[in-house]
Amino acid sequence: MNITDSKSTRTGFSRVFSALILLLMGLSQSGLAASKPNILYIFADDQCYETIRAFGYTDIETPNLDRLVRNGTTFTHAYNMGSWSGAVCVASRTMLNTGRFLWHAEKIYKTTETERKAGRFWSEYLKGAGYDTYFSGKWHVRADAEKAFDYVNHVRPGMPNQTKTGYNRPIDGQPDPWSPYDPKFEGFWKGGKHWSEVLGDDAVGYLTESAKRDNPFFMYLAFNAPHDPRQSPKKFVDKYPLERIKLPENFQSEYPYKDDIGCSPKLRDEHLAPFPRTPNSVKVNRQEYYAIITHMDTQIGRILDALKESGKADNTWIFFTADHGLAVGHHGLIGKQNLYDHSVRVPFMVVGPGVEKGKKIDTAIYLQDVMPTSLQLAGVDKPAHVEFNSLLPLISGERKKTYYPRVYGAYLMLQRSVIAGNHKLILYPKIKRARLYNLKKDPMEMKDLADQKKQQKRMKRLFAHLLKLQEQTGDELDVKQAFPELL
Repeated sequence: MNITDSKSTRTGFSRVFSALILLLMGLSQSGLAASKPNILYIFADDQCYETIRAFGYTDIETPNLDRLVRNGTTFTHAYNMGSWSGAVCVASRTMLNTGRFLWHAEKIYKTTETERKAGRFWSEYLKGAGYDTYFSGKWHVRADAEKAFDYVNHVRPGMPNQTKTGYNRPIDGQPDPWSPYDPKFEGFWKGGKHWSEVLGDDAVGYLTESAKRDNPFFMYLAFNAPHDPRQSPKKFVDKYPLERIKLPENFQSEYPYKDDIGCSPKLRDEHLAPFPRTPNSVKVNRQEYYAIITHMDTQIGRILDALKESGKADNTWIFFTADHGLAVGHHGLIGKQNLYDHSVRVPFMVVGPGVEKGKKIDTAIYLQDVMPTSLQLAGVDKPAHVEFNSLLPLISGERKKTYYPRVYGAYLMLQRSVIAGNHKLILYPKIKRARLYNLKKDPMEMKDLADQKKQQKRMKRLFAHLLKLQEQTGDELDVKQAFPELL
C-alpha cells in the first residue's frame, strides 16, 4: 500500500482519559484499554436518512449499516445546517473540520489551510492528543490533506467525473445513453477500480498497520458514494429492478418555486434528470442510488470485519454519517440544494465501548457534533471557537435535552428554515414565500399550512426563533425586509 507519511513530532504525552467521561459513559476502569479509544469515522456523500433498511425502509439493502444500528445508538434527527455554495458538501465539511457554524465557517473557508496550520482543525487536535491519523477518500476542504493527516492515500475531489450523457436522463420512450455499470463512462471507475472499493482497500490496509502500533488511531474514511455519477457493478443494480422501486410519496413532476430558490435546470444536480420529472426517470435514478449505497455498504462490511480482525474493536468508537441528504425525486427535486428533510437530514450511528445497543435518540443534533464528541473522547478540552457540541452526555443519558431546541437551515441567500417542536418554517425571501409543515403529522412535508390564518401566531414564533439563530450562526441575510408581516 502506498501511504504518504507526514508524521510530525508529537508535543507532550497523551493525557489519561478523563474520569468524568468514564462516569458519564458508565464504563469501569477494568473495561477500558490503557490507551485512549480509537476513533473510526466513516463518512458518506449525499446519503439521505431514509436509505438504511434498519430504519424501516425496505426498498434498500444495507446489512452492514444495519449492523451499526443494532450494535450502537442512532440519532434519528441529525441535520446539516445548509450551504453558502451549490456544492453543499463544501460547507458541510468545512463546518465539520473547523467546528464552526455555517456562516462563521464561510468566513474562514478560503483560509482553511491557515486554520489547519494554526492547529484549529479536527485532525490537528487529535494529533496533539497522541493519535495516529489516517485519511482516504473525498476531501473537498480547502486545507492540505497530505499535511492534515499522518497517513494519507487517494485524496479524491468533490465528485468523480460526470459525462454529458449522464445528464437529462432517462427520457421516456428513448434508449438510455448511459449505464451505471459500464466502466467506459469512467466516474467511479476512473483509474481502473471503483473508488468505493479502493477506499475499502485503504481502510483494511490502515487497520492492519494500526494493529502493529501502540498509539490510538483516528481514521477519517470518506466515501464519494452515493454522489453521482451513481455507478456500481451490475450485480448491485440488478438487486433493484424497477418494479421494486417505490415512487416517493411526495413525488411532483415539478417543484413550483424551483427557479426562484436556486434549483432551476441550470443547477447541475437538477439537470441530472429531465424536466418535468416522470415516474420512470425518478425510479431509474433511485434504482442507481440504492445500488451504489448497497455497494458502499459492502465495503463498510469489509472495514468492520478488518477492525474486528485487528484486535482493536473493543476500544474503538465508530461514527457513521453523511454530509447531507439528497432529494432523488422528492418534491420534484433531484439534488440537495433545498431545506426539506430529505436533503438536510442524515443517518448518524455511534458504536463504542459502553454505548447502548439498538437505542434510538430522537433529540435534534447536527452531524458536525461528531467533531467535539471525538475531542472529548480523546481528552481534548473543547476549543473556544468550536460551536458544535459533544454528544457523549446524550449518548450516556446524563443529558436528556438537545443542545439545539431549534434547528437552523439555509441555502445561499435564497432559502431559510427553522424547526421548533413539530413544525418547520421554510422561507424563500426572493419571492417572499413562506411554507409551514407539521413534521409529526406530515413527515413527508406535503401539506403547506402557511396560508392558514390560525397558523399565523405560530409562524411569528418560528420567525422569532429564526432571527435568533441567524445571530448565532453569523447569518447576515435580512429576512425581516422580505417578511415584515411575521415580525
